[in-house]
Amino acid sequence: MNVVRRHRRHLISGTAVAAATVLGLGTLTACSDSSAATGNTDKFDVVASFYPMAYLAEQIGGKYVHVTSLTEPGQEPHDLEISAKQTAQLQESDAVLYLKGLQPSVDDAVAQSELKTKIDAATLTSLEEHGNEVGGHAAEHDDAHGDEAGGKDPHIWLDPVRYAEVAKGVGAAFEKADPDHADTYKTNTEELVMKLGALDDQFRSGLKDTRTKVFITTHAAFGYLAERYGLTEEAISGLDPESEPSGARVRELEKMAKADGVSTVFYETLVSDKTAKTIAQDANLKTDVLDPIEGITSRSRGKDYFSVQEANLKALQTALGAK
Repeated sequence: MNVVRRHRRHLISGTAVAAATVLGLGTLTACSDSSAATGNTDKFDVVASFYPMAYLAEQIGGKYVHVTSLTEPGQEPHDLEISAKQTAQLQESDAVLYLKGLQPSVDDAVAQSELKTKIDAATLTSLEEHGNEVGGHAAEHDDAHGDEAGGKDPHIWLDPVRYAEVAKGVGAAFEKADPDHADTYKTNTEELVMKLGALDDQFRSGLKDTRTKVFITTHAAFGYLAERYGLTEEAISGLDPESEPSGARVRELEKMAKADGVSTVFYETLVSDKTAKTIAQDANLKTDVLDPIEGITSRSRGKDYFSVQEANLKALQTALGAK
């Protein structure tokens, strides 16, 4: 799986991350107990690579699963270098849930582990190649925008339909690995898939009738979402949000914004908003947050996946002029 490897700055210091690691992985929900963070609990112990995977494990596992995340809240998941303590924790757990290709250090640790249950979310749905421009009329232009265009886009969880496909696969894996609680896992999976179906309906109806179908983001995280709901995402920097856009790309975006009636440049919470605000100022546009939900922090517009996705929908409706 050749998922593009992205590098981004941490918004919390490396010292803080190291300290958090020494103290043990933080809690995610009631199912995540920091006092039992090293595995070997009386529950089905699952190590998740980052928030979208941890959320699935918690929702599907319920009271029978103990979930820990390798990525701290506020830590950019693509930059993760797991510690010896976390590697040991992985070995002591019953299962690992990860997205192969997104976090190389996790991939290495999983490959070297002797865990029987290794759940790779990338194998549970389809991944596509996305360039700077995704969805709508983008197909004829995708290959023309930058060096990142040949990489597989890992942001499958931002599409409720693909996320539901992953949920089904995770549920089936839990049922097989922990058959004593298979009925609960099956029921919880069905409920989660239904909620994701309702979220899909919200996006579909909420974005059906809009003044424009084009939106600008700092990087191409929302390609699957754009394709799902008939939108076109124009990314400033492709799949790598830290790369500086060329002058030609900036001029192209400004011209496109005027032609397509774009009002807003979106940025995300875990990276700098400097480029987005600079382009917005030059083009006389607004800025707003569109959250890729790679982690929940105090800056997130919601407390979990669903509430942040609902905030994303409202932001898109405002920017696109939903009627």
